[in-house]
Amino acid sequence: MDDLLNEHEQSERVRSWVRSNAIGIIGGVALGFGAIIGWQWWQVQRLQASMGANRQYAQAVVDFESGTVAADKGQATVAELGKQNATLGTLAALQLAKNQAEAGKRDEAIATLQKLGNVDPDLKPVVSQRLARLLIDGGKAKDALALLDDDRNPAMLDAKGDAQFVLGERDKAREAYLKALALVDVADPQHRLLTLKLIEAGGTPPHTEDNT
Repeated sequence: MDDLLNEHEQSERVRSWVRSNAIGIIGGVALGFGAIIGWQWWQVQRLQASMGANRQYAQAVVDFESGTVAADKGQATVAELGKQNATLGTLAALQLAKNQAEAGKRDEAIATLQKLGNVDPDLKPVVSQRLARLLIDGGKAKDALALLDDDRNPAMLDAKGDAQFVLGERDKAREAYLKALALVDVADPQHRLLTLKLIEAGGTPPHTEDNT
């Protein structure tokens, strides 16, 4: 009998606790469901935003290649893409600058890359090298040198040598070409081009298995 009373008392205590904490339990469950739903909604929004940015980038490339996009409009498109996705924004800027340069609009191409704000870190060396090439072509070799600060990047060293050659700094140009050659495989077409530049700058190509 005592056991039955104890069980009855225990069940009453449980029911009393549930009644006292019902709001908290229901609120906790609702909060849990809300968090799950909120996370799923965020994932969907993120996916939709990514798809939208991809579509915008694809359309931008088509527009840029048509050659009918005004510089300010193109740069606005690049900036908008950059806000959504740094990689797409950087790629769009490179594409716009490429089309502008090919159309003979070098100054517009320079402005496009100089105004690029949210640059993808992995693409920053490419942007710097492309911009430096445009600056060298535009007679601004000194400005180009400020962008070419990576002595482990053969493309940057190549451009650095070109800038120094234009400035009459042949000793420095030869040094840059030699450093670049050391980083490029002999079978790479760039190796042959660098060798020719080194010779033009008055340097002697390093010995390789191909010319020994």
